[in-house]
Amino acid sequence: MTPIIATSRLIIRNWADSDRALFHRINADDRVMEFFPFRRDRTASDAFLDWLREDIAERGFGFCATELKETGECIGFVGLHQTTGISSLPSGTVEIGWRLAPEFWGRGYVTEAAKAWLDFGFKTLGLEEIVSFAVWSNMRSIAVMKRIGMRALPERDFDHPSVPDTHPHLKRHVFYRITRDEWSG
Repeated sequence: MTPIIATSRLIIRNWADSDRALFHRINADDRVMEFFPFRRDRTASDAFLDWLREDIAERGFGFCATELKETGECIGFVGLHQTTGISSLPSGTVEIGWRLAPEFWGRGYVTEAAKAWLDFGFKTLGLEEIVSFAVWSNMRSIAVMKRIGMRALPERDFDHPSVPDTHPHLKRHVFYRITRDEWSG
């Protein structure tokens, strides 16, 4: 499969059927999904993978499969995605996001891939800004946002409309962004 982006250690590409087991595992894992109010069963996970794959094929970017160059093993996803359903964000806003299997945490893979995506977003797609947001207590994701040069905009923090009232501790999201002028990639 043709990579969308390659870094020194990673290949970022569209999803393949061989990625389904890993994709389901990360979408059902309590550690990975700690800051989400749901877990996906295999059927829902497969449907989401199919949707992502079609969206990536159409747009040329999205929440893409990320694999280790050395082994070809898929470790999760990192990518850019047009946000939907968040009224505080203008239509067409592009976010950067990630989700890796826990055994790959702490090795700098997300930071490496995210920097490559920022470069792609600003240089190839011509975006003016890229945003990210996370549950206020998700310190791992917030640390990545800071490492890739994003800055907090507390005045734009929001309660995520997709988080049900049954999970009030997951509603509040912090908002980060980086502009093309701020990107030094």
